[in-house]
Amino acid sequence: MRVLADVATHARPVERSLALRQAAATASSLAASLAELDEAVLGEGIPAQSISQSYFRVREEELSDQQAALHGVLVIHRALEDLCDAPLAGGDLALETAGMRQAVVDLTGATPDTDLDFEPPTPVPATGTGASLEDVWSARWLIGHQVHVLFNVCAAAAVADATGHLRRGNRETALRRLADATVYVRGFPAAMTHASTIPADYYRTAIRQTMAPPSVDIPLSGRQHRGYKLFRAAMKDLLAVAPDSYEHLAARAPELAEARGALLEADIIDGERHVTLAYSMVHLDRSIAQRPDSPDNAVAELRLMRHRRAAQYAPLIRYGDHYVADAVAGLRHS
Repeated sequence: MRVLADVATHARPVERSLALRQAAATASSLAASLAELDEAVLGEGIPAQSISQSYFRVREEELSDQQAALHGVLVIHRALEDLCDAPLAGGDLALETAGMRQAVVDLTGATPDTDLDFEPPTPVPATGTGASLEDVWSARWLIGHQVHVLFNVCAAAAVADATGHLRRGNRETALRRLADATVYVRGFPAAMTHASTIPADYYRTAIRQTMAPPSVDIPLSGRQHRGYKLFRAAMKDLLAVAPDSYEHLAARAPELAEARGALLEADIIDGERHVTLAYSMVHLDRSIAQRPDSPDNAVAELRLMRHRRAAQYAPLIRYGDHYVADAVAGLRHS
């Protein structure tokens, strides 16, 4: 969808909003075209496989290629409509729209340069639908998370494809799919920041309580996100097939070393940005999934996850965090 590549992410607010409305209208036209090929599946009729799926309005189901494309484009359309007014930084908007464009390519089977624009789409109405700001913020929390889930699943598929091609010796195709996966992973924190583009006070007083008892049976946690688990499993499989240190891999396959490194760096940055995002939203509070007597808070737990990931990847990337890797190794042997 070429219009996504043309979004003026760092333009003045009016020009940026107009570009996003054009992209949203084009996504709506694409969704209508896909719906003519195969109808959408009613998600409410599919049982949720976790509390997280139920809360974020996400479901798992076997879909035809056309249905998968349709539902992915519908997620993108809703997100673009919200981004017309969301005060998301230009850098994150660029990363999120890049992930959306890659998702359209992967889900529809189009090439990156294919023009999927149709006849001039119906203009998206301007701001002023009557919804309260509080309703907009609550919806944005769900919409951004749904984009994050879409990117998780698409990234998992891209990494799995790359791993399969490496096993079969199709290195060029593997490199391309690793690059595709990196686009999605760079979009992970952008989508989460999109979801969190709401006042922190509103999150703490109105939204956070809806993700904990008695609003739900058990507190929501990132560990419940099945799409993210798929991605982590795919990454583990990739590193089982390409486990060499950066130096050894670069000596025999420099392009593969760089492509793998770019993906792993993006994964580390995602962990780092999760730390800072959590601090901006909950400051030094514990997460809703932590016990009241937990020795850590949300930020400390996320920081530890980042350190473990950085330690694991240190020998696999050009600029590894060897200081943290040595510290983690020392703790394991103490």
